[in-house]
Amino acid sequence: MSHLPIGPLPSELQTHPGYRRVFKPGQLTFGFIMPLEGYPSSAFPTLDDHQRLATLADEAGFSALWMRDVPFYDPNFGDTGQMLDPMVYLGFLAAHTRRIALGTAGIVLTLRDPLIVAKQAVSVDQLVQGRLLLGMSTGDRAVEYPAFGLDYDNRGERFREAFELIKTVTEQPFPRMSTTHYGTLRGDIDLIPKPAHTRIPMLVIGRARQDFAWMARHSDGWIWHLSDFRQIPDLLDAWHTSHEGNWLRPYGYGAFFDLADNPNAPLQYVGNGLRAGRKALIALLHHQQAQGVSHVAFNLKALRRPAADALAELAEFVLPQFIAE
Repeated sequence: MSHLPIGPLPSELQTHPGYRRVFKPGQLTFGFIMPLEGYPSSAFPTLDDHQRLATLADEAGFSALWMRDVPFYDPNFGDTGQMLDPMVYLGFLAAHTRRIALGTAGIVLTLRDPLIVAKQAVSVDQLVQGRLLLGMSTGDRAVEYPAFGLDYDNRGERFREAFELIKTVTEQPFPRMSTTHYGTLRGDIDLIPKPAHTRIPMLVIGRARQDFAWMARHSDGWIWHLSDFRQIPDLLDAWHTSHEGNWLRPYGYGAFFDLADNPNAPLQYVGNGLRAGRKALIALLHHQQAQGVSHVAFNLKALRRPAADALAELAEFVLPQFIAE
């Protein structure tokens, strides 16, 4: 399996501050799914000290902070993410970070008006001067759809149309577009502001009920959940094959993660996450970098130690192993 780009990376992404911080050819990068704290026995984080921890992650050199979109608390699901609305939270973090990319993983596009998402996204992008990565999904909680009065079964079709609508209004002046599920643009109004750096990178989070071919044509990258690591070579082979001569979109994943106190603790799979000491973690990540994984987003919900301690250990011992010379 080849990991070489099929075609050249578009020039606007080569120079995009957020994209180039997270997706570096041949190099694995790391970020965090918010919030930056462990809450293994609760659905609700405390958000204690979250501003300072976000600043620490930025200053330490991690690549991204990712916001989840969880409109309601579903007791059967048992996790509210960072609780705060992702777009509101991005605006707050814009004022307290300087270099780290800020991303959504992901906006449940099929529960939101895409034109409002577009307006929010370009507003945040201007505030962070091009550090925004807009990841979007169809969500994984069918129970939320009745509250919005929206159809769950056609979410894949609506996702494709909303994705294209956001791309159109954020990149084209006075655009024209007719949609089936949303409105009509007749070229007589324009969405302002436009992105800070040509365009906002748009990622697919999860599968969003799309096939690889559509994702490879329309997105700027794909971030999935942790899966059986033994399947990564076959997964990446299928992903790369789907590109059909287009430039190769990066692949990353998010995972619940607990960094053990003992640096020699072995790698363990716990539920839909992993636990490891830093030495086993480094070995795993080197292996995945060689396989072609571009980014790993750690979700610290399962963490059993103070988040500041885990961040400091990762920054001191893990990050330096993956910094390009």
